[in-house]
Amino acid sequence: MTPIVRDTRAMIAGLSPELQQGAFVFCATDDKARMAACAPKALGMFVEAEGVSFILPEADAAALGFDCAMPMRQITLRVYSALDGVGLTAAVSGELARLNIPCNVVAAYHHDHVFVPSAMADRALEALSAMQAEFPAP
Repeated sequence: MTPIVRDTRAMIAGLSPELQQGAFVFCATDDKARMAACAPKALGMFVEAEGVSFILPEADAAALGFDCAMPMRQITLRVYSALDGVGLTAAVSGELARLNIPCNVVAAYHHDHVFVPSAMADRALEALSAMQAEFPAP
């Protein structure tokens, strides 16, 4: 089993950011039929009071009639960060904010995933790789 990392410095040292293929769109609906159409295509989803938010591949979002004006790219942080680890999201979003790169961070069980505007993905990946290099592995 891969060791889970809790220490902030160790999480940053182990970031290993990886840009995933494809573009994604964040969208939402409160229409039950549309929810049913989105669910099998979704990379992620979250139930909110206003409806269900989905992260859909761009082509699927377009086919389902969603606004695709802000396609996002996914950067997976390959470190196995603990669910109760402190500081990883703040460090990553803070570094991207410093460079004026918007991001949406989705924490899953094994990894955190950072979604950035498609046009800024390469710059974001470079920034996260540089940040990791500043923190030598313990």
